[in-house]
Amino acid sequence: MAPSYTAKDITVLEGLEPVRRRPGMYIGGVGSAGLHHLVWEVLDNAVDEAMNGHASNIVVTLHEDESSLTVEDDGRGIPVDKVPRTKLTGLETVFTKLHAGGKFDGNNYKTAGGLHGVGASVVNALSKELIATVKRDGATWEQKYKQGEPVGGVKKVGPARGTGTTVFFRPDPTIFPKTTFDAAIIRERLEVASYLHKGLKIVFENEAAQSGQPKREAFEHSEGLADYLK
Repeated sequence: MAPSYTAKDITVLEGLEPVRRRPGMYIGGVGSAGLHHLVWEVLDNAVDEAMNGHASNIVVTLHEDESSLTVEDDGRGIPVDKVPRTKLTGLETVFTKLHAGGKFDGNNYKTAGGLHGVGASVVNALSKELIATVKRDGATWEQKYKQGEPVGGVKKVGPARGTGTTVFFRPDPTIFPKTTFDAAIIRERLEVASYLHKGLKIVFENEAAQSGQPKREAFEHSEGLADYLK
């Protein structure tokens, strides 16, 4: 006798649970390519700020454990005021809601890369821990997350000069069989990005660099692809 199939058998996954259940749908898999795709998503958000004229510097830091990474930009900073529809801050909305962001109406971003409004929340969902820090409106704001869930609300942690967004994340070892980043892969991607976006300065800080390897490299090309062709 075939098992019964009724409405009670239909599962509805809430929040970011779909990403954790089926990560391959969002990042292609949980191997090395998928692991590094997390980096590209956070990087693309920073690059989008630069592409639209709001940022000129990005710093990517591979930490000493080689399993955590920070991306910092000097863009406008993710909004921290409330989003009317979600009743959450812009920061929490971006990191906890799929298809949420400023890239859909064509006003804030004329061009955008990455997963287009999904990237930040997907990275958060697949991270053991993530800390988002924003500088804007004269203050520094911070929110921490664990496996996609907020650990408390957005906190004002002090004054700030300038603006920008910093994202620290550690991929979840219960999702990825191997959580060690490859510095060479990251470095190559950053160098390519610097050629594609002229005038953008991208710094790679490799705290895990071995003897003879540079701890810090800066990529900047005022002529963009023309510099690459030369």
